Amino acid sequence: MSWTRGFLAAFAVCALLGALFAGITGCDSGGRAGEDNGAEPSPVGKVLEDTDEEGRNYREVDKKRAPDVGIEVLPDARDGWNVRLTVDDFRFSPSGGKKAAVQGRGYALLRVDGRPVAELRDPTHHLPGSSVARGTHKITVRLHADDDTVWAVDGEPVERTADITVSDPEPSAPTTSPAATSPTPTPQVSGRDPGRRTGGRGSPDQAGKA
Repeated sequence: MSWTRGFLAAFAVCALLGALFAGITGCDSGGRAGEDNGAEPSPVGKVLEDTDEEGRNYREVDKKRAPDVGIEVLPDARDGWNVRLTVDDFRFSPSGGKKAAVQGRGYALLRVDGRPVAELRDPTHHLPGSSVARGTHKITVRLHADDDTVWAVDGEPVERTADITVSDPEPSAPTTSPAATSPTPTPQVSGRDPGRRTGGRGSPDQAGKA
């Protein structure tokens, strides 16, 4: 009887230790507790109450980890303008992806005088001449996360603005040929503004005429 009682006690202790060991290894296997390769990404930054013109919230991130963007707008040889972006700490996401905020990822929203005209998923875009009337206009590009929140630093959106000026065509030179026509109107680029962004790393100023 004594031997049986001792055997059962030893068996119970072994079973308890085995359960504890299994629990420890289960928590530690594959990484930290709660980690899963297929899990949703962890929240990024802090969603603010401030919103953009369309009501999308700003997502505040630390300046050291924030993405940045520069913009260059040049006249196209045939029509309109070519918009070129340079980005830092940022990658463009393909369309149709998951609507979740991931650090340093998303898309750029292009605006003309505050009006959204295109969602950019790569750093180049052609802006048709018909989309901008004669005069001076502000071309703004702003970075968004994939959940449509606006990347922000110190409460300000991560964006850049460039000014373009569309002028009337210059008078054509006198000619005796009845078939001659006036040249096609050529836009003017007044310069590139580094824009509004805390700690900005924008495109350099460059004045000129097309």
